[in-house]
Amino acid sequence: MARLSGKQALVTGAARGIGAAIAELFVREGAEVLLTDIDGAGVEALAARLGERAHARTLDVSHETHWSQAAEWVEQSWGGLDVLVNNAGITGFAQAPGLHDPEHVSLEAWRTVHRVNTDGVMLGCQWAIRLMKARQGGSIINLSSRSGVVGIPAAAAYAASKAAVLNHTRTVALYCAQQGYAIRCNAILPAAVLTPMWEDMLGEGEMRDRAVADVEAGIPMGRFGRPGEVAETALFLASEASSYMTGTDLHLDGGILAGAASSPRRAEE
Repeated sequence: MARLSGKQALVTGAARGIGAAIAELFVREGAEVLLTDIDGAGVEALAARLGERAHARTLDVSHETHWSQAAEWVEQSWGGLDVLVNNAGITGFAQAPGLHDPEHVSLEAWRTVHRVNTDGVMLGCQWAIRLMKARQGGSIINLSSRSGVVGIPAAAAYAASKAAVLNHTRTVALYCAQQGYAIRCNAILPAAVLTPMWEDMLGEGEMRDRAVADVEAGIPMGRFGRPGEVAETALFLASEASSYMTGTDLHLDGGILAGAASSPRRAEE
């Protein structure tokens, strides 16, 4: 039986990468999904491929008016919401070129990252609570990152924003429980998942091969993660299988945060 049969979900940043993988899996598991992204053409194309239970809408998560308009569509079309995946996020390197370390990051670059990664999640959670109350419950899934629990010297704004996402997840979870809302809020913390965001940094040809090898050498499981693996975790949090989980964080990092920089050698016979 489809694990999300009868549920209605909204996924941000759904035009590519992790967001696209989540949207595709949710549709496959029976949900009706509103795919949103600042790249409207991208989500339109994906929704057309996924079929009649997939819908598309342009959404800049940093704009409150975009959220209110999306919420109005949800309310008029569905009458409420069961699942929100706050996936949209940026590193800031493409949007605000220049150094992003604590000494040199510009205030505008800092604000650019936080408008999307922090403000976007806050607004998403706020609208989701309002829409899920009509359904007497729901599941909010926020995409944080390994960068939210360790320092990232070259990406100060990104790391701070993902830490904010993690703590806001806990705050939303406790607030909803305190209010008696049956709304759960949990976070997924991916690391080294091979998405277009990574591809933009890896380069091409032999340079890419070397860069991939360097990254994978520091992952205990010895490989990049896949967007589909993050999608499976989101499916778990969206479904009734996680009905007693709220305010928690699930790490998908191939063992990076476990502390070992490399896999143990196999004992020689």
